[in-house]
Amino acid sequence: MNEKETNSKERFSNRVDNYSKYRPSYPNEIIDFLKETIGLTKNSVIADIGSGTGISSKIFLDNGNTVYGVEPNDRMREEGNRFLESYNNFYSIKGSSESTELKQESIDIVVAAQAFHWFDPKPTREEFLRILKPNGVVLLLWNRRIENSDFMKAYLKLLKEYMKKLKVSSDSRVIPEFFKDRHIEKKVFYNPYKCDIKRLKGELASYSYMPNEDDPRFNFMMKDLESIFNKYEYNGSVVLEYETEVYYCNIK
Repeated sequence: MNEKETNSKERFSNRVDNYSKYRPSYPNEIIDFLKETIGLTKNSVIADIGSGTGISSKIFLDNGNTVYGVEPNDRMREEGNRFLESYNNFYSIKGSSESTELKQESIDIVVAAQAFHWFDPKPTREEFLRILKPNGVVLLLWNRRIENSDFMKAYLKLLKEYMKKLKVSSDSRVIPEFFKDRHIEKKVFYNPYKCDIKRLKGELASYSYMPNEDDPRFNFMMKDLESIFNKYEYNGSVVLEYETEVYYCNIK
């Protein structure tokens, strides 16, 4: 395993608590949308690749699907197991996008939620083709921030000021290359949520490209965040505005 692979698979180890508590989920409307577009049923077998703390797996488990959560990071996987322990249709696997440990042609839908940009595209595509059944679908999900308010403009400015540079390829380039000549469909859902200052701080601290508590800039960042919150809060909360982008493609 090279340094890049190690970094991408371990980079969230010291952020698990904040990730599981404060990251936004995905709109419930996605399930009905997938029923209409790709024929999702309760019998569809899902592989959630980079399943992390179980946020994306849960929406399919609630639909009655069997879900295999594939996660390389031990701490993230353990938190996902705890979060989803009440579901008997969830199976946790220590694996990666390049080596899922799943059986050949055993999966109807491969899901990568907030994770695709960490994958090595070529071996990942080969592995997805191996585990997918004929006519299998790859589904990519992202929650992306949108600049829809004065608060969001100030929040995004803070992110740019403190964030570390990421050595990842842009989705706009990687997605077409990954799906090659296949037709890619896209749908966008509005996905806002209210948060108090505790949740706002936790959400910010969950991102691997932001300073962590052992970084000398962390306290300065949090003080700046408090100032933004105090300026724009209403009844003790602000609205973090996201759009959930959904890409789906039949690759086999």
